Amino acid sequence: MSLVSCLVLTAGCSSDEVSADTKATDYSQSSHWLSIPVTSKTVDVFYLYPTCWNKVDSTKPNICTIDDATMLKGSAAVYMRQATAFETVGNVYAPYYRQADAGYTLRLPENERDALIGGIPTTDGVAAFDYYIQHFNNNRPFILAGHSQGSNVMLFLLSGYMKDHPDVYKRMIAAYVIGYPVTAAYLSKNPHLKFATGPDDTGVIISYNTQSDAVAAGGNLVVGNNIGLVINPISWTREETVATTAQGLGSYLPSPSTHLFTQMPQYADAKVNVSKGVLICSTAIDKNLTLGFGPGVYHSYDYPFYYYNIRANAQNRANLFLKK
Repeated sequence: MSLVSCLVLTAGCSSDEVSADTKATDYSQSSHWLSIPVTSKTVDVFYLYPTCWNKVDSTKPNICTIDDATMLKGSAAVYMRQATAFETVGNVYAPYYRQADAGYTLRLPENERDALIGGIPTTDGVAAFDYYIQHFNNNRPFILAGHSQGSNVMLFLLSGYMKDHPDVYKRMIAAYVIGYPVTAAYLSKNPHLKFATGPDDTGVIISYNTQSDAVAAGGNLVVGNNIGLVINPISWTREETVATTAQGLGSYLPSPSTHLFTQMPQYADAKVNVSKGVLICSTAIDKNLTLGFGPGVYHSYDYPFYYYNIRANAQNRANLFLKK
């Protein structure tokens, strides 16, 4: 087993598994949830997985159905290497949602990409979150967590739903909007939101996109020409100081012997690059990784590289929020 790209670019669905139905998915059906946990903790986590589908028939719409077999399989796999980071912190709720085609979406200009993701994927993401709030949450504090397309949907959720429901927003511990740029322009348009400044603040957005410093500005397909705000997932500062592997708590990567994901010594260092709006990793060796976005673009590893630091930080923020 090798690390699979968080945006699955090699699998597809049959022509009759693609739909452009704009009505929100019915989240009263348990089959439309990847995870409905037993409620055992005082904190919840609402998780939206990255793209796990791309179409093979170019004549069909660019959105898959809610029961697409490829998406169901891919989302379960990526849940295990991302969302499990939060399972020691809170009850992890994860809906299925209809996704935009990976290859098509990444080729779009930013405004067209946002229009596509802001359509059906966001319709489902917001409907799922609202159902979660109404039927599962029971007024508990919660963490939002996403990656890639899931994080893009999360930005629409934060800018729209949270603005319209300040009573819900005040219970948000933090939003881990990882693998998609959160720009200063976005925050300027949404003054009710704020970006994290350190390891302890709550009600904030946390974001970064990992790559090698050798990737030229604009060369990261996921980031494009967006300059995102970045926080270092080892030191939890926004300073341009290297956090070494010695400072990390461990990565979550396949074992060389079993190929199963497991805790490994910290593999990646981390340094904020403000001008590029990305997180720089200098210790990764491309030939040891399964990449889907070109040399030096570590999008698939945004969570696995810093898995145990994310877990510890989420627990820290939750503890501080509960003390309030």
